[in-house]
Formats: sequence, structure tokens, C-alpha cells
Amino acid sequence: MEKISTQMRKGILEYIILWIISKWDIYWAEIIEILKWWDLIVAEGTIYPLLSRLKTDNLITYYWIESDSWHPRKYYNLTQEWKDSLILMEKSWIDIKWSIQKILNK
Repeated sequence: MEKISTQMRKGILEYIILWIISKWDIYWAEIIEILKWWDLIVAEGTIYPLLSRLKTDNLITYYWIESDSWHPRKYYNLTQEWKDSLILMEKSWIDIKWSIQKILNK
């Protein structure tokens, strides 16, 4: 059962991470905290490679912030290209959710 649950979480992880980044510029450790809070994290080790792939796919970008209190931190934000596409992904999610609810209620 846990394997199925893990696969389901992995399937929506990219969408959830992009949605989180769309709300504000964010440090990767904060993304992990949010995912843990909502019991959506699969494994911490999956987040950084996923962020790297999203960067390669030009969906996100990042910038560095330095501080005397901590090591330099990489903050992520969405590219303009992705901001324009987020509405389509949200519609797709609503359609999938609706279809699943329809199947489960039969």
C-alpha cells in the first residue's frame, strides 16, 4: 500500500512544487517544510533533483541571497513562461480531480 501512496505523491509533486513557487520566491528547505507539513513529501532527496530538472526545462529560475547569518541560499521563482502556463496546468488538475471523483462515486 505504501508503494502506491508514494507513486501517487510523486505524480503530483512537480505540480505542487510549481504551485508553491508561484506564490512567492522560496528557498528549497522551505519547500521541504511545506511538503512535510502537508504529508506530501516522498523523500527529501527527490526535491533537489526535481528543482534542477525544472530549471533545465526553463520552468523555474533562481537567484542567490547571501547573509552573515547563514550560507548563501538559492531562492527559486517561476519563469514568465511558466507563469503564463500555470492556468492551463491548474485547469488540467481540476479536470483530473473531477474525473477521479466521478469514477469513485460510481
